[in-house]
Amino acid sequence: MTDFRDETIQLAHGSGGRATRRLIEGLFAPLLSNPALDAMGDAASLEVDRSRLAMTTDCFVVNPLSFPGGCIGSLAIHGTVNDLAVSGAEPVAITAGFVLEAGLASSVLRAQIEAMAGVARAIGVPVVAGDTKVVEHGKADGMYICTTGLGRVHERADLDPARVRPGDRVLVSGPIGDHGITILVARSEIDLETDLASDSRSVLAMTRALLDALGPGVKWMRDATRGGVATVLNELADAAGVGVAIDEPEIPVRDEVRGACELLGLDPLHVANEGQFVAVVSGEDADHALESVRSVPGGEQARLIGEITEAPARTVLGRSGYGSARVIDVLIGDPLPRIC
Repeated sequence: MTDFRDETIQLAHGSGGRATRRLIEGLFAPLLSNPALDAMGDAASLEVDRSRLAMTTDCFVVNPLSFPGGCIGSLAIHGTVNDLAVSGAEPVAITAGFVLEAGLASSVLRAQIEAMAGVARAIGVPVVAGDTKVVEHGKADGMYICTTGLGRVHERADLDPARVRPGDRVLVSGPIGDHGITILVARSEIDLETDLASDSRSVLAMTRALLDALGPGVKWMRDATRGGVATVLNELADAAGVGVAIDEPEIPVRDEVRGACELLGLDPLHVANEGQFVAVVSGEDADHALESVRSVPGGEQARLIGEITEAPARTVLGRSGYGSARVIDVLIGDPLPRIC
């Protein structure tokens, strides 16, 4: 028996927010239930012959196919690697499936495959298998990519929301919102002259440094893609039964992103990222955690942005610099469709 009552599937069901959660928890999870899936992580945790493995799968439907800072090809590799990285795993292999639209220029496809290959080589993870399907013209916006990633869990990783406790600290790896706003500008959905580029990148070196330095002192990690930082922190608060208090002046946001969000009525905390992650670390290790991430090229703008609290349970609070606070909920609706 499922609890999913929506009569049709809408764009909002792919936003990463409340509608996505309703779809997953009301339909997919109860019908496909098993211990690995029920954990609801970025990657499933598997034990095979006494080896801890992680497996993740993802689909990429970003529009446009190429944008400042990346493209669907590079995004597919980065996104898959990042899901493994925040699950405490080192990537071992990736598979890729392609849905191509009849009439797609061969030069466009070649450029995307070259981008995938370049990123995979730079990270050191091979694309070992794949599949290709072609659909009628007008049915796939050029191309979609689906990936699966397999990784080996770091020997010191012990990531579980059940380990999160009041007094733990919240860390973000860098400025938020760059990817989502870049896509809007690339689609001409906002008239903004800017040099802003997507943050699409691998976070593996940063998560590796964090686990090397702290081991079990790292309690939880997620990459803040669809639904942004607000959504993943709400998922954590709900799963761990704790409160999360973040100091909004400490959250790194570029001026261009903040300005665009003000124009569109968006909260930067709800805007997608493709190269940033959020981690919860033990309070006594917080400074060491920040130093570890900042020591990695690309992690220099990491910040400690808040802490885990006992109350109000299952709630994320944003604290202003003036002593006030607001409840930060998950994303409702889908103001930024087709961003990954």
